[in-house]
Amino acid sequence: MASLQNSPAIHRTPFPSSFSQPGLQKPSQFRCCKRGVLLLVRAEQVSTADREDGPRRRQVLAVGAMIASGVSLVNQTSISSLVPSIMMADILRVHTWYGSVAAETKKGFLAVMDKKDGYSFLYPFGWQEVVIEGQDKVFKDVIEPLESVSVNMIPTVKQDIRELGSPQEVAEALIKKVLAAPSQKTKLVEAVERDVDGKAYYTFEFTAQAPNFTRHALSTITIGNGKFYTLTTGANQRRWEKMKDKLHCVIDSFQIVNV
Repeated sequence: MASLQNSPAIHRTPFPSSFSQPGLQKPSQFRCCKRGVLLLVRAEQVSTADREDGPRRRQVLAVGAMIASGVSLVNQTSISSLVPSIMMADILRVHTWYGSVAAETKKGFLAVMDKKDGYSFLYPFGWQEVVIEGQDKVFKDVIEPLESVSVNMIPTVKQDIRELGSPQEVAEALIKKVLAAPSQKTKLVEAVERDVDGKAYYTFEFTAQAPNFTRHALSTITIGNGKFYTLTTGANQRRWEKMKDKLHCVIDSFQIVNV
């Protein structure tokens, strides 16, 4: 396996642990989702005349324009109130017309689409965005600080994640050298490869044990746009059973697009 720390293919830029959380002295931080749709608007029954109505069509186009202009955070409730009579088929057509790519929102989640860096994902409603140096995006629960999601990117000349080794090899290296603090005891639970629209992703589950807490985490990694992408989410071990389905949804929603 190519070493993730020593390989010239991945530039050695700052890549802080995803466990770092503001305000903590120690590092912390329905398996479901479909892909490729930015908005999920409640489909409401409308008459044939309404579906063919010109003003309603202009509403659809207005939503498409808003999508294309770079709306990054989508609140499904506010969009639904904006265009309550638009059917999902119309939203799908708008999505196609304007070339927007992001994860489909699901009840209880919000969507993030970064058109500049070419990625999208979901995160649980109620999590707040915070700024952590070295991370591109971070959202976390302000009550349970170990419940968070972060996205990090570093430059690479590799074209495919499989060039770095097997899922198990790459996961072990990232966990020990990047995703957990050196003092933490780590364990890789599972590592698998999955395909999304012809792009290879490695997804893995692991735990990181510190003296006063254990974090149960999930990560997904891939390569594209000259970048090595890492999305990591997790929760305190004591809340894992309650949170695992939501965290799997976050992981499954992550997708990159060519930019």
